[in-house]
Order: sequence, then structure tokens, then C-alpha cells
Amino acid sequence: MVGQGDAMPQLKTSAADMVAAARARITEVETCDAIALLDDPSVVIVDLRDIRERERSGYIPGSFHCPRGMLEFWVDPQSPYFKEIFGQDKQFVFHCASGWRSALAVAVLQDMGFEAAHLRDGFSTWEAQGGPVVRSADPR
Repeated sequence: MVGQGDAMPQLKTSAADMVAAARARITEVETCDAIALLDDPSVVIVDLRDIRERERSGYIPGSFHCPRGMLEFWVDPQSPYFKEIFGQDKQFVFHCASGWRSALAVAVLQDMGFEAAHLRDGFSTWEAQGGPVVRSADPR
């Protein structure tokens, strides 16, 4: 544990390096392309952000909220936490705020054998590029 006055720990791999490695091997969707997919019934947009982020910033209409900490369990049909939505024959596009968490998440899903893509720049560019946003007292 790092105490007061101690040097910062030296990591073998930085979070930025992990994101870059994930992005090199997953499918990334640009914001304008994701906006165009919004009304496609074969596409599910999955929001990995914390519930407080959804409450504060709003969310993509029709998006499914899956907290990042539950993702692997909700996707795995053998898990007691499996969610039926992930058993559907759909195209899944995951997003977070800036694209870092979703890049890592989609890389993990790919390792599990679950095909998915992620919103390259995350929710941060969604509204600025004309994407609709729902603001509500109950973001679920």
C-alpha cells in the first residue's frame, strides 16, 4: 500500500496502454454511425456507465443499462445473473463516457466469444453530433 510520502507504484501496463491494445483488436463505431443505427431493431446499444452518470448526463434512447461490474456475468448464459437480452441475435454496441471502459469491456467479451463493438468516443460526443438524449428521473 502506498503511504503518504511514498513514491507512486510503477505499473507494468498503464490503463491507456490497455485501452490502446483493446482498440487495436475490436470493432469501433464512430458516433455519427452509431446515431444512424439508433432506429435499427437489430442493434442494441448498451450503456456501461454508472447509474449516477446516466442520471447526471442523460442516456441514449432505448439503450440498455448494464453496469460495467456485472457485464461478464450478464452476458454468460451459464451465470445465474444472465440477462436474456444478451442471448438475442442482435448487433451489440457498448458505450461508456469516453470509450475507455467500453473498449476494455468489448475486448473481454471478445475473449469470451461474445461478438460486440463499442462507441469509439463514448457518450461524450453523442449529443454534440446530434444524437438524442433522454433526461429523466428514472434512467433505467
